[in-house]
Formats: sequence, structure tokens, C-alpha cells
Amino acid sequence: MKKIILIIIVLMGWYGNYKYKQGRFVATSTGSSIEDNELTEPSINRNYECDGRIYCSQMTSCAEATFFINNCSGTKMDGDNDGIPCESQWCQ
Repeated sequence: MKKIILIIIVLMGWYGNYKYKQGRFVATSTGSSIEDNELTEPSINRNYECDGRIYCSQMTSCAEATFFINNCSGTKMDGDNDGIPCESQWCQ
């Protein structure tokens, strides 16, 4: 019975962490949180993470796409190899 309870607690923690990392809230430099839809410009404090996304259609901003091409392998967002990703969609 104790093992089942422990497994449930671990799964709940994992699920909470998963939802948090989806970016529903963004931490600001003052430590407070604001909702993503309140942001007008991409936050430089936003922490991105290589999570398997490789296409421009999976990005939400130029800053995010730039992070991915600079830090994650296998991305397909810079067709002309000029270092600027998603030029027709995010980084115009």
C-alpha cells in the first residue's frame, strides 16, 4: 500500500512539473509570475529547453527559435544557413 501511495505522489509531482514547463507562467526577474498572454514582448528571462521540437511551426517566438537553433541538435528552422531561424514566420 505504501508503494502505491508513493507512486501516486511521484506521478502527481511529475505531472505538475510537466504542466509548469509547458510555460503557463513565466517567472520575472523580480521573482513574481505573470501569465504568458500578458507579455507583449518575448521575455529575456524565459528559460527554454531542448524538448524535441525542430520546426518553426512548433515555436512561439523568434527568441525561442533562435535558442533552439543555437542550443538544440537536429533543428530544421534555418533553410539558408544564415543563422536566422524561421525568417518567413517569426524572425522577419
